[in-house]
Amino acid sequence: MDGEPALPAQEEEDAVRPVPNRLIREKSPYLLQHARNPVDWYPWGTEAFERAARENKPVFLSIGYATCHWCHVMAHESFEDQEVAELLNRDFIAIKVDREERPDIDSTYMAACQLLTGQGGWPLTIIMTPEKKPFFAATYLPRERRFALHGLLELLPRVALAWRDNRSELLQSAERITGSLMEPGPEKSSRDPDTLVLDEGYQDLLLRFDGDNGGFGTAPKFPSPHVLLFLLRYGTNHHAGRAIRMAEATLDAMRDGGIRDHLGGGFHRYATDARWRVPHFEKMLYDQALLLMAYTAAFLATGKTRYRETAEEIIAYVCRDLAVTEGAFASAEDADSAAGEGAYYLWSLDEIRSVLGPEDTALAGQVYGLLPGGNILGDGAGEPRNILYRPVPFADIAASTGLSEPALADRIAGIREQLLAARTLRPRPARDDKVLADANGLMIAALAQAGRAFGTRDYIDRAELAMAFVLGTLGTGAGRLLHRYRDGEAAIPAFADDYAFVILALIELYESTFDPRYLAEAVAKEEVFEAHFFDGENGGFFGVADDAEHLFGRKKECYDGAVPSANSVAMENLFRLSRLTGNPAYEDRADQLARAFLDRVRDQPSAYCWLLSALDRVLGTSQEIVIAGNPGAHDTEAMIAAVHSRYLPDATVLFSPASGMGAAALANLAPFTRGLVMQDDKATAYPCTGNACSKPVTDPAELAAWLELEKKKT
Repeated sequence: MDGEPALPAQEEEDAVRPVPNRLIREKSPYLLQHARNPVDWYPWGTEAFERAARENKPVFLSIGYATCHWCHVMAHESFEDQEVAELLNRDFIAIKVDREERPDIDSTYMAACQLLTGQGGWPLTIIMTPEKKPFFAATYLPRERRFALHGLLELLPRVALAWRDNRSELLQSAERITGSLMEPGPEKSSRDPDTLVLDEGYQDLLLRFDGDNGGFGTAPKFPSPHVLLFLLRYGTNHHAGRAIRMAEATLDAMRDGGIRDHLGGGFHRYATDARWRVPHFEKMLYDQALLLMAYTAAFLATGKTRYRETAEEIIAYVCRDLAVTEGAFASAEDADSAAGEGAYYLWSLDEIRSVLGPEDTALAGQVYGLLPGGNILGDGAGEPRNILYRPVPFADIAASTGLSEPALADRIAGIREQLLAARTLRPRPARDDKVLADANGLMIAALAQAGRAFGTRDYIDRAELAMAFVLGTLGTGAGRLLHRYRDGEAAIPAFADDYAFVILALIELYESTFDPRYLAEAVAKEEVFEAHFFDGENGGFFGVADDAEHLFGRKKECYDGAVPSANSVAMENLFRLSRLTGNPAYEDRADQLARAFLDRVRDQPSAYCWLLSALDRVLGTSQEIVIAGNPGAHDTEAMIAAVHSRYLPDATVLFSPASGMGAAALANLAPFTRGLVMQDDKATAYPCTGNACSKPVTDPAELAAWLELEKKKT
């Protein structure tokens, strides 16, 4: 194959391995997993579609990601099968797409799948015309028919025959589907946003809350941290104690459940059951970031140390197992390992006994719900397996064993350390080591929040290191961003999520370090974001830039799925920038954005929880505090701590250094800070709320009292 890169020197192994296809040139771990399939795969690009048009063949598009279990199943079962490959190679042009590299392609064809089948998921299977217009959609398909699922060996010849003999019907269907995908979104609302939509979102969540198990709805259960962040904010700002209790019950259930990795820290993707016990075992960076935000906020809102402990376990996991040498973070770890799905995390009682001995095994069994016959259902083959979860409250175990809770905690810490050491000897699940700007933006923001909430400078330093990579390696000379880095290559023009999440991270880093460079960079990235993504006519941000590839028009998304939408985060960013810089134009654009989606949000408000949080900030009584002082001085640090140690979801904090270049840089970014200086040579806070300012204070206790009084007023 012309231009094929040299492969590693593994002559004996390569002699029996299939000849690589075009995907061998790609950087995506997901595409590289398919690089030795007998399928003649193409990456997404003009070469594939030009050949489809030239040979008059339909396109078979398969979309997935590297840590997707069912993507692995379909690959091993079908794409490594010679008979399936012959059908695809003969009658179709086959294209592979990594959904994490090209979320724009994925979202477009996922919408088509949901339109055609009423559901979605990965692997996503699309068959379409050479003009990229879909006429068939499905998710996982087996090699041969299984119950109601079509088998590829049956489906592919039928589609090929229909393409030959009834093409006009397929083309008409493709036109109808494409027309539906191109339908414009709802018009912007003429109504003013109000707090009623917040109340409706809370009531909707209240109706769906699982009072027995925590979370919302039935199995499967997803963490949905942005829902919990909204409930903590709503409960605090609207004196709704039940909202906070719902968030706590869910955070506690996840913390005790098998969805949490009790040995290595971090959380799995979701729970397959209603009680959070049996997870789908992949670990995603964006889940860790959002859950870190939720547990950090819960610690500040409640003062309960268990939330800080969980947050710090997430940080330890991410920095240990997802860090890449360049300073940023890898996107995910797989559910599968050489021994099967989830095997890395599962234990037989004999395995645990061989590590701990009988006495500690008995205690571990009480704490983690271990059973001789296993505590999860298997396939009937092999040794019974246990997932670690905590079915009994810690205090009850302490009482039953006669140990004090601190003594029990020490014993359990030793047990966890031994089991983790033993687990590291197993074959690890694969890691998808590509660096994504959007997921890293969320993680940097979460680390910055945790660092200032816990007073841990190391977390902030780690966030700064990752941001240096994002701005340096994923930045372009024109001030724009790239979406993906892997194996020495930064590529793919950034999407709306990348800009929104990186801007959020820059704002969080500014409020954690008070380095004006981060605020200046947030302003600069916001200008680029608006120039290339903002809809000046109807408000809101498109998902792709004005100069990017557009599939059936440019869409604007607001729904908060596994991660919050770019528009939800952008609205919060705009309002915070308006308060940080004093520039009302940002608030005007936030208002335009809210109106663009308000009618859609009113139909199902709990599906837009990050946007509801942003609306709560806009509609509520925010606090703006400027602290003037000498950097690093004791009185300055005490004044800053008075703010950072409290749960103040609507507060904005700026620091004006008494001298030096930082003061001039801040004054250029936020002209209203000029003249806000130290009084009586003491660190001085200038607190404002509701567009009105109070008298300056030089006593941290007085600032703390003002903050508590303002909290009661909300």
